This record gives sequence, C-alpha cells and structure tokens, in this order.
Amino acid sequence: MTNAIDEVRRFLKKDDLPGAVRSLRPHAETASITELAKATRALADAAGFKDLAGAAKAAAKRPGEPQALYDLGYACVERGIAFLAVAPLREGLRLLPDSRALLAELVSALEDENRHAEVVDLLSGRGPGLPAWPETYLLVHHTLLAGDLDTAARIGGALPAPEDPQWSGAHARQTLRLHRTGLARRARSAAGHADPLGRTDLRGWHYGLTGGLLGTLSGYGWDAGMTGRFAYLGDTHETCRHGLARLALALEAAGRRTGTVSLLPGRSDRILGLAAAQVLGLPAVPYEPARTDTLVVAYDLNATDPDLLRTLHARADGQILSEHATCWTDPPAVSADFSTLLCQFVVPPWKEDERPEEEIAQDIVRAASGPDGGDGATPPDPDEAFRAFVTAVRDGWLTSPRDRVASPGPVPSSRFA
Repeated sequence: MTNAIDEVRRFLKKDDLPGAVRSLRPHAETASITELAKATRALADAAGFKDLAGAAKAAAKRPGEPQALYDLGYACVERGIAFLAVAPLREGLRLLPDSRALLAELVSALEDENRHAEVVDLLSGRGPGLPAWPETYLLVHHTLLAGDLDTAARIGGALPAPEDPQWSGAHARQTLRLHRTGLARRARSAAGHADPLGRTDLRGWHYGLTGGLLGTLSGYGWDAGMTGRFAYLGDTHETCRHGLARLALALEAAGRRTGTVSLLPGRSDRILGLAAAQVLGLPAVPYEPARTDTLVVAYDLNATDPDLLRTLHARADGQILSEHATCWTDPPAVSADFSTLLCQFVVPPWKEDERPEEEIAQDIVRAASGPDGGDGATPPDPDEAFRAFVTAVRDGWLTSPRDRVASPGPVPSSRFA
C-alpha cells in the first residue's frame, strides 16, 4: 500500500471525512487503480454511499475490467468527487479505446474539475472522425472554456445542427456564447484593452460565458492569482453602494429603464433592494415571477430558496436580475444579468445588525460610492471604461436565458491555476 489508504484511514479515525477526501488528491492519478479503489471504498463506507462503495469494491477486485472502471468513475462523478474518477476512466478508455460511454464520462469528470484544456487534448486527439454530437460539440465547449475563441468559433461554425432534439438547447446556448464572446472581444479591442478576452479579461469572459455584466473588479490579490475575483469578502456598506452606482451606470449605458424594483423575501435581498429603489428613484414592490418591467435585486442568489430561484431562469418581459455577490466557485442555478462582484464567500455588513431593514438600507444609500483603494496592484477600472463596455455589448445583453455556467472560465485564479 502507498500512503494513500494510510492517510485516508488516519483522517477517518478522527471522523474527518472532508480531510480524508482532500488527502487523496495528491494520489488520485499516481496510485494504482487497486489502491485508489480501496481508498475510495473507505471514503464511501464512512459516508454511507453504498453505490460508490460497491463500485469501488468491484474495481479493486477487477482493475483490468472496463465496466468496473466505468462504474467506479461514474459513481465518483455522481458523488461529487470527480477528481477520483479520472484515473479509472482513463484506464478504462485505454483498455477499450472505442467506448463512447467511457469517453463521455471521462470528459464529464474533467469538466467537473475545470480541466478544460485536457478535455480539448483528449477529444482533438481522437482524430477527424470525431462524431458531431455530442463529441464535437463538447470539443467546441471546452475549447471556448479553455480560452481559445478562434478555434472554438471555427469548429463551432461548422458544427451541424443536432438531429436529436435533446441537444437543441445545448446547441442554442453554444451559439449564443460564441456570439457574445466575439462581441466582447471586439468591444475590448476597440477600447484598447491590454488583453481583450485573454487570460486577464475577467469582465469580457464573464459577459461572453454568462451573458451578465460584471460591475466591479476586486482590488486585492490581482497579481497573486485572483485576477479581479474575491476569495473571502467581509462586505461593507460602501461596496454595496458602489455596486448600485455601477448598476445605475449599466442601465443608463444600455438604455434600459424599469418601472419598479422587486424585493425578494430574504433579509439581505430586501435590504439591498430597498437601497436600490432609493438610489434609482423607483418604487419597491414584492417579487412576483410574472411581473414585467422590473429590476429584481438579490444579495446572494445561492442563499435564495431553490423553488423561487427556478422562477428567475426564464426572464419575464423587461425583467432584469441584479446580484451583488456572485459565487464563482459554486455559481448559482441562474446567472444574473448584472453582478457587482465575484467572490467565493461573503459576509454581509449587517450580519449582526438587528435594526429594521429600512434603516440599514439608508446606511447603504448614504455610504460613499467610490471603489475601495485595494492593494494598488489591480489595473484601473474607471466608470468610463465600464460605460464603454456596456455600450458596446448592450445589443446582446438580456437576450438569452439565465443559464448556470459552472466553470469559472479561462481567467485563472489561485484556486484554479
């Protein structure tokens, strides 16, 4: 045995299941399949995942059987530990290279790990006979997420419409993303951006992939790998006020004006929504899914009731969805039309404040609206540059469903290097 199973058992003896999972990452693609399967079974037994435990037991006994390797990989992906699926699925595909099922599941595992360039290598290496659906579609998808817009556009432009209607929605989403990323790159190039849709253009890629506008960039850790994102954010009234100022600017630059601000039921949503109504000079009304011509204001959509969140996927006529703190490591089920910032974890400034919502909203309205000075390493992000970007892409804004985009895209971070 290698250290893999020993480390897992050591953590499990301390009832530290997350630690045991993390301990396997360094061994996930270096340990033998038998050792990896035995370690995975120990995790599964501790978590009570009988399906995963059974698949791991079978793979440990038959590490040279493609079906057993597929079952283990599939169970790992389903249980949210896709990094443990990669090695058995690669081995299964080596043993059975023509298996489309093994190929598809390996692509899924790599996608869950945001290893898009590896998917591109895997699929492009299959040669010119790669089927259009879904394999070539997936090649285009991952080529785009890996940051190669030119190749994605070239291959995607030649991709025929799917014969199977189950892929029609995916085809439409891909067409829209290719269009938006092209529009964003032209806008950034025309504005003289130093890296139009390159490895540092967080705002451009955010629009291209999600269809949403990113209002601000983090002033911290730019050159330490965050590239405009926050990790932990202790939020402030000033940050909220600056976000509302950027939202107002976006609406003006896009030529959009709603009649009301819709308040979601969450306390943080209501506080920010009441402040937005005052800043924008609009009446505040309760959220109703069918209400048209309204701005729906959310603080953090991941904190929203899932049933309510589903009602925001399809946009009512004239409805605009704004989210203050968008989680980039675990994106919400719907992509907001406007996000103030991207963060991994946020603490609202009123977490311990028990005053009425209206009073806290007034604190936001009265707060200074300028950006935080940051650490001095983040490139300038003046209002004029943001206005120019919104003006350039406004014809493509608010034109597509608010689909979830699980990947952070090609702009690297400290988490996904």
